[in-house]
Amino acid sequence: MTSVQLAQFSNLAIYMSMAALTIAMFMFAVSYASGRRKVESGSGGTGRVGSEGSYDEPGRRTANVGMSLTWLATGLLLVGVVLRAFWAGRVPWGNMYEFSITGALFVLILFLALSVKHDLRWLGIFVVIPVLLWLGLAVTVLYTEAAQLVPALQSYWLVIHVSAAIISFGAFTVAAVTGALALVRRFKEKRASGAPVTGWAARLPSGERLETLTYRIIAFSFPIWTFVVVAGAIWAEHAWGRYWGWDPKETWAFITWVVYAAYLHARSTAGWGGTKSTWISLLGYSCFLFNYFGVNLFLNSIHSYAGVS
Repeated sequence: MTSVQLAQFSNLAIYMSMAALTIAMFMFAVSYASGRRKVESGSGGTGRVGSEGSYDEPGRRTANVGMSLTWLATGLLLVGVVLRAFWAGRVPWGNMYEFSITGALFVLILFLALSVKHDLRWLGIFVVIPVLLWLGLAVTVLYTEAAQLVPALQSYWLVIHVSAAIISFGAFTVAAVTGALALVRRFKEKRASGAPVTGWAARLPSGERLETLTYRIIAFSFPIWTFVVVAGAIWAEHAWGRYWGWDPKETWAFITWVVYAAYLHARSTAGWGGTKSTWISLLGYSCFLFNYFGVNLFLNSIHSYAGVS
């Protein structure tokens, strides 16, 4: 298979993945709109995280179709990423386009992995929409032909450092989604003043459960992000002869780490374990996004490898 064919099949697989996700989004929307039958597992928010209730029929059927299509889209996106790697002759995250499609893949993988243990069909539409937006941005704005890496990236640390960053991106993105939903649910609960929550937010798990899910995801990803920062410093010493230079990318990676560390600390601090700590987690994700888009596209950094004009 020629490089041109590899490029064509890679792009085709990614577009097919987006098409499957679009249909999945529609099915999740229909399922969510059909309503859920709340089955509380006890007072005080006990029970499995994210498994607060079950769908009525036909909501369950459409949600199952949405999940099946999400599995299909994930497989197609994986094929697209792998073909991109064969086309480039290296790991497929040497520029923003490649990082974006691989990051979107890990968002879906994490969502599906969590869904194996918990009933997270209610979360499907809230995950699929940002993934579709992310892929749309990648193929329309960030797309670039595969090219040779700049000398600083020609290192085995590219595999170690960036793969950990991609995993962190997937986890932080899902945590941002659940965190935002937790804020909405808490707001609706406060307005209800003890009465049952109505409207679309009534179909979400309780605010406490959403906050717990957010915490568990960040608790998983924070050590990985810590490794990203440390591995980046080691790679910098190999590439430029110094561990830390307060380059914008290094600085914002550290700021992101500090904010997520503050979130984890706030979770165990009296008076900060609910909505306040959730806001901190979203601030951490905002820092992560600025580190990705702001530094790569707008700031002068020796770490900027956007690959776009």
